[in-house]
Amino acid sequence: MTQRTRIEARFADLKAKKRAALITFITAGDPDLATAREILMALPGAGADIIELGMPFSDPMADGPAIQASSLRALRAGHKMAHTLELVRDFRKADTTTPIVLMGYYNPIFVYPAETFVEDAAAAGVDGLIIVDIPPEADDELCLPAIKRGLNFIRLATPTTDDKRLPAVLANSSGFVYYVSITGITGTAAPDVYAVHKQVARIKRQTSLPVAVGFGVKTPEQAKAIAAGADAVVVGSALVSAIADSLGKDQKPSRTTVTSVVKVVQGLSQALTKD
Repeated sequence: MTQRTRIEARFADLKAKKRAALITFITAGDPDLATAREILMALPGAGADIIELGMPFSDPMADGPAIQASSLRALRAGHKMAHTLELVRDFRKADTTTPIVLMGYYNPIFVYPAETFVEDAAAAGVDGLIIVDIPPEADDELCLPAIKRGLNFIRLATPTTDDKRLPAVLANSSGFVYYVSITGITGTAAPDVYAVHKQVARIKRQTSLPVAVGFGVKTPEQAKAIAAGADAVVVGSALVSAIADSLGKDQKPSRTTVTSVVKVVQGLSQALTKD
Protein backbone atom coordinates (compact mmCIF):
# COMPACT_ATOMS: atom_id res chain seq x y z
CA MET A 1 0.00 0.00 0.00
CA THR A 2 1.44 3.37 -0.98
CA GLN A 3 -0.91 5.57 1.00
CA ARG A 4 -1.18 5.48 4.76
CA THR A 5 -4.51 4.03 5.77
CA ARG A 6 -6.83 5.51 8.37
CA ILE A 7 -5.85 2.69 10.74
CA GLU A 8 -2.16 3.43 10.34
CA ALA A 9 -2.77 7.14 10.78
CA ARG A 10 -4.79 6.60 13.95
CA PHE A 11 -2.15 4.40 15.56
CA ALA A 12 0.60 6.89 14.63
CA ASP A 13 -1.38 9.71 16.23
CA LEU A 14 -2.00 7.72 19.42
CA LYS A 15 1.64 6.63 19.61
CA ALA A 16 2.65 10.29 19.54
CA LYS A 17 0.25 10.85 22.44
CA LYS A 18 1.66 7.77 24.23
CA ARG A 19 -1.79 6.27 24.57
CA ALA A 20 -3.26 2.90 23.66
CA ALA A 21 -6.20 2.79 21.27
CA LEU A 22 -9.70 1.89 22.38
CA ILE A 23 -11.27 -0.37 19.77
CA THR A 24 -14.99 -0.86 20.24
CA PHE A 25 -17.08 -3.65 18.74
CA ILE A 26 -20.78 -3.54 17.98
CA THR A 27 -22.86 -5.72 15.69
CA ALA A 28 -24.29 -4.04 12.61
CA GLY A 29 -28.07 -3.88 12.80
CA ASP A 30 -28.30 -4.63 16.53
CA PRO A 31 -30.98 -4.29 17.81
CA ASP A 32 -32.27 -2.71 14.58
CA LEU A 33 -30.79 -0.66 11.75
CA ALA A 34 -31.86 2.76 13.01
CA THR A 35 -30.59 2.20 16.55
CA ALA A 36 -27.34 0.65 15.33
CA ARG A 37 -26.80 3.76 13.21
CA GLU A 38 -27.28 6.01 16.26
CA ILE A 39 -24.84 3.95 18.31
CA LEU A 40 -22.25 3.87 15.52
CA MET A 41 -22.44 7.65 15.09
CA ALA A 42 -22.02 8.18 18.83
CA LEU A 43 -18.96 5.98 19.33
CA PRO A 44 -16.17 8.40 18.30
CA GLY A 45 -17.54 11.17 20.51
CA ALA A 46 -17.68 8.73 23.43
CA GLY A 47 -14.00 7.89 23.01
CA ALA A 48 -13.73 5.06 20.48
CA ASP A 49 -10.52 5.34 18.44
CA ILE A 50 -11.27 2.49 16.03
CA ILE A 51 -14.61 0.77 15.45
CA GLU A 52 -15.11 -2.90 14.71
CA LEU A 53 -18.47 -3.50 13.08
CA GLY A 54 -19.64 -7.08 13.28
CA MET A 55 -21.24 -8.60 10.20
CA PRO A 56 -24.26 -10.60 11.44
CA PHE A 57 -24.07 -14.33 10.79
CA SER A 58 -26.30 -17.19 11.86
CA ASP A 59 -23.47 -19.41 13.12
CA PRO A 60 -20.80 -17.24 14.80
CA MET A 61 -18.80 -20.13 16.26
CA ALA A 62 -15.98 -18.06 17.80
CA ASP A 63 -18.32 -15.71 19.66
CA GLY A 64 -19.75 -16.08 23.14
CA PRO A 65 -23.43 -15.84 24.11
CA ALA A 66 -23.60 -12.02 24.19
CA ILE A 67 -22.28 -11.46 20.66
CA GLN A 68 -24.15 -14.48 19.31
CA ALA A 69 -27.36 -12.97 20.65
CA SER A 70 -26.56 -9.59 19.07
CA SER A 71 -26.08 -11.23 15.70
CA LEU A 72 -29.37 -13.07 15.97
CA ARG A 73 -31.20 -9.88 17.00
CA ALA A 74 -29.88 -8.14 13.89
CA LEU A 75 -30.84 -11.02 11.62
CA ARG A 76 -34.33 -11.20 13.12
CA ALA A 77 -34.67 -7.48 12.40
CA GLY A 78 -33.97 -8.23 8.72
CA HIS A 79 -30.36 -7.13 8.56
CA LYS A 80 -28.41 -7.90 5.37
CA MET A 81 -24.82 -7.32 4.31
CA ALA A 82 -26.02 -4.43 2.16
CA HIS A 83 -27.28 -2.75 5.35
CA THR A 84 -23.85 -3.11 6.97
CA LEU A 85 -22.23 -1.27 4.07
CA GLU A 86 -25.03 1.30 4.19
CA LEU A 87 -24.15 1.99 7.83
CA VAL A 88 -20.53 2.60 6.87
CA ARG A 89 -21.50 4.92 4.02
CA ASP A 90 -23.73 6.93 6.36
CA PHE A 91 -20.96 7.09 8.96
CA ARG A 92 -18.46 8.38 6.42
CA LYS A 93 -20.70 11.33 5.59
CA ALA A 94 -20.10 12.61 9.12
CA ASP A 95 -16.71 11.13 10.01
CA THR A 96 -13.83 10.74 7.58
CA THR A 97 -11.08 9.92 10.08
CA THR A 98 -12.25 7.19 12.48
CA PRO A 99 -11.25 3.78 11.10
CA ILE A 100 -13.92 1.12 10.64
CA VAL A 101 -13.05 -2.57 10.49
CA LEU A 102 -15.61 -5.16 9.48
CA MET A 103 -15.33 -8.32 11.56
CA GLY A 104 -16.97 -11.66 11.06
CA TYR A 105 -17.07 -14.86 9.05
CA TYR A 106 -16.46 -15.69 5.43
CA ASN A 107 -19.82 -17.25 4.55
CA PRO A 108 -21.78 -13.94 4.17
CA ILE A 109 -18.90 -12.55 2.09
CA PHE A 110 -18.69 -15.66 -0.11
CA VAL A 111 -22.36 -15.45 -1.02
CA TYR A 112 -22.21 -11.67 -1.62
CA PRO A 113 -19.86 -12.65 -3.56
CA ALA A 114 -16.30 -11.95 -2.39
CA GLU A 115 -15.08 -10.02 -5.44
CA THR A 116 -17.98 -7.62 -5.28
CA PHE A 117 -17.80 -7.36 -1.50
CA VAL A 118 -14.20 -6.11 -1.57
CA GLU A 119 -15.09 -3.41 -4.07
CA ASP A 120 -18.27 -2.35 -2.26
CA ALA A 121 -16.61 -2.34 1.17
CA ALA A 122 -13.76 -0.14 -0.01
CA ALA A 123 -16.14 2.21 -1.80
CA ALA A 124 -18.30 2.51 1.32
CA GLY A 125 -15.34 3.61 3.43
CA VAL A 126 -14.33 0.41 5.20
CA ASP A 127 -10.69 0.41 6.31
CA GLY A 128 -10.00 -3.19 7.21
CA LEU A 129 -11.29 -6.73 7.56
CA ILE A 130 -11.05 -9.32 10.32
CA ILE A 131 -12.35 -12.63 9.03
CA VAL A 132 -11.90 -15.21 11.73
CA ASP A 133 -12.34 -18.41 9.72
CA ILE A 134 -9.98 -17.86 6.77
CA PRO A 135 -6.47 -19.23 7.43
CA PRO A 136 -3.33 -17.75 5.85
CA GLU A 137 -3.19 -20.73 3.49
CA ALA A 138 -6.28 -19.29 1.76
CA ASP A 139 -4.96 -15.74 1.28
CA ASP A 140 -5.84 -15.80 -2.41
CA GLU A 141 -9.51 -16.13 -1.46
CA LEU A 142 -9.97 -12.72 0.20
CA CYS A 143 -6.83 -11.38 1.86
CA LEU A 144 -4.82 -10.53 -1.25
CA PRO A 145 -7.78 -9.02 -3.16
CA ALA A 146 -8.58 -6.89 -0.10
CA ILE A 147 -5.01 -5.65 0.19
CA LYS A 148 -4.95 -4.87 -3.54
CA ARG A 149 -8.06 -2.71 -3.03
CA GLY A 150 -6.39 -0.79 -0.18
CA LEU A 151 -7.99 -2.53 2.77
CA ASN A 152 -5.99 -3.63 5.79
CA PHE A 153 -6.32 -7.37 6.42
CA ILE A 154 -6.04 -8.02 10.15
CA ARG A 155 -5.13 -11.45 11.46
CA LEU A 156 -5.83 -13.08 14.80
CA ALA A 157 -3.04 -14.53 16.94
CA THR A 158 -3.97 -16.69 19.92
CA PRO A 159 -2.27 -18.19 22.97
CA THR A 160 -1.74 -21.32 20.88
CA THR A 161 -0.07 -19.49 17.96
CA ASP A 162 3.51 -20.64 18.49
CA ASP A 163 6.68 -19.18 16.98
CA LYS A 164 6.52 -21.68 14.13
CA ARG A 165 3.00 -20.59 13.12
CA LEU A 166 3.31 -16.87 13.83
CA PRO A 167 5.20 -15.91 10.63
CA ALA A 168 2.38 -17.31 8.50
CA VAL A 169 -0.16 -15.30 10.51
CA LEU A 170 1.88 -12.12 10.08
CA ALA A 171 2.86 -12.60 6.43
CA ASN A 172 0.07 -10.57 4.79
CA SER A 173 -1.27 -8.85 7.90
CA SER A 174 -1.55 -5.07 7.98
CA GLY A 175 -3.11 -2.36 10.12
CA PHE A 176 -2.66 -4.24 13.38
CA VAL A 177 -2.50 -7.72 14.83
CA TYR A 178 -5.44 -8.84 16.96
CA TYR A 179 -4.23 -10.91 19.89
CA VAL A 180 -6.92 -13.13 21.39
CA SER A 181 -6.22 -12.97 25.12
CA ILE A 182 -7.92 -16.23 26.07
CA THR A 183 -8.56 -19.61 24.51
CA GLY A 184 -12.21 -20.27 23.73
CA ILE A 185 -15.04 -17.96 22.77
CA THR A 186 -15.53 -14.23 23.32
CA GLY A 187 -16.66 -12.71 26.59
CA THR A 188 -16.53 -15.85 28.74
CA ALA A 189 -13.37 -15.41 30.82
CA ALA A 190 -11.06 -12.70 32.11
CA PRO A 191 -7.56 -12.42 30.62
CA ASP A 192 -4.40 -12.99 32.65
CA VAL A 193 -2.70 -9.61 32.32
CA TYR A 194 0.84 -10.86 32.92
CA ALA A 195 0.45 -13.66 30.39
CA VAL A 196 -1.07 -11.27 27.85
CA HIS A 197 1.79 -8.78 28.16
CA LYS A 198 4.29 -11.60 27.72
CA GLN A 199 2.56 -12.82 24.56
CA VAL A 200 2.24 -9.31 23.12
CA ALA A 201 5.98 -8.79 23.61
CA ARG A 202 6.65 -12.08 21.82
CA ILE A 203 4.50 -11.03 18.84
CA LYS A 204 6.11 -7.59 18.67
CA ARG A 205 9.54 -9.21 18.35
CA GLN A 206 8.38 -10.51 14.96
CA THR A 207 6.41 -7.53 13.62
CA SER A 208 6.36 -3.76 13.65
CA LEU A 209 2.56 -3.75 13.51
CA PRO A 210 0.59 -2.53 16.54
CA VAL A 211 -0.87 -5.32 18.66
CA ALA A 212 -4.44 -5.04 19.92
CA VAL A 213 -5.76 -7.29 22.67
CA GLY A 214 -9.35 -8.49 22.83
CA PHE A 215 -11.66 -11.26 24.11
CA GLY A 216 -12.58 -11.03 27.78
CA VAL A 217 -11.85 -7.33 28.35
CA LYS A 218 -14.96 -5.80 29.90
CA THR A 219 -14.12 -3.24 32.60
CA PRO A 220 -12.16 0.03 32.63
CA GLU A 221 -9.76 -1.53 35.12
CA GLN A 222 -9.07 -4.49 32.84
CA ALA A 223 -8.68 -2.20 29.83
CA LYS A 224 -6.13 -0.02 31.62
CA ALA A 225 -4.14 -3.03 32.83
CA ILE A 226 -4.04 -4.62 29.37
CA ALA A 227 -3.18 -1.28 27.71
CA ALA A 228 -0.02 -1.01 29.80
CA GLY A 229 1.52 -3.70 27.60
CA ALA A 230 -0.38 -3.39 24.32
CA ASP A 231 -1.04 -0.86 21.57
CA ALA A 232 -4.82 -1.22 21.74
CA VAL A 233 -7.62 -2.79 23.73
CA VAL A 234 -10.70 -4.28 22.07
CA VAL A 235 -14.02 -4.33 23.93
CA GLY A 236 -17.11 -5.97 22.47
CA SER A 237 -19.14 -8.16 24.81
CA ALA A 238 -19.54 -5.35 27.34
CA LEU A 239 -21.08 -3.12 24.68
CA VAL A 240 -23.46 -5.66 23.17
CA SER A 241 -24.46 -6.66 26.71
CA ALA A 242 -25.28 -3.02 27.45
CA ILE A 243 -27.53 -3.03 24.39
CA ALA A 244 -29.22 -6.27 25.46
CA ASP A 245 -29.79 -5.02 29.00
CA SER A 246 -31.45 -1.85 27.72
CA LEU A 247 -34.06 -3.60 25.58
CA GLY A 248 -37.69 -3.83 26.57
CA LYS A 249 -39.59 -7.07 27.10
CA ASP A 250 -40.41 -7.06 23.40
CA GLN A 251 -36.65 -6.88 22.64
CA LYS A 252 -37.16 -3.44 21.15
CA PRO A 253 -34.75 -0.56 21.90
CA SER A 254 -35.56 1.80 24.73
CA ARG A 255 -34.64 5.43 25.29
CA THR A 256 -31.55 4.25 27.19
CA THR A 257 -30.17 1.90 24.53
CA VAL A 258 -27.80 4.39 22.90
CA THR A 259 -26.85 6.20 26.09
CA SER A 260 -26.03 2.96 27.91
CA VAL A 261 -23.45 2.06 25.26
CA VAL A 262 -22.05 5.58 25.25
CA LYS A 263 -21.61 5.44 29.02
CA VAL A 264 -19.64 2.19 28.86
CA VAL A 265 -17.36 3.55 26.12
CA GLN A 266 -16.77 6.79 28.01
CA GLY A 267 -15.68 4.84 31.09
CA LEU A 268 -13.27 2.73 29.06
CA SER A 269 -11.85 5.73 27.24
CA GLN A 270 -11.30 7.66 30.45
CA ALA A 271 -9.42 4.70 31.93
CA LEU A 272 -7.01 4.71 28.98
CA THR A 273 -6.41 8.45 29.01
CA LYS A 274 -5.64 8.75 32.73
CA ASP A 275 -2.02 8.60 33.82
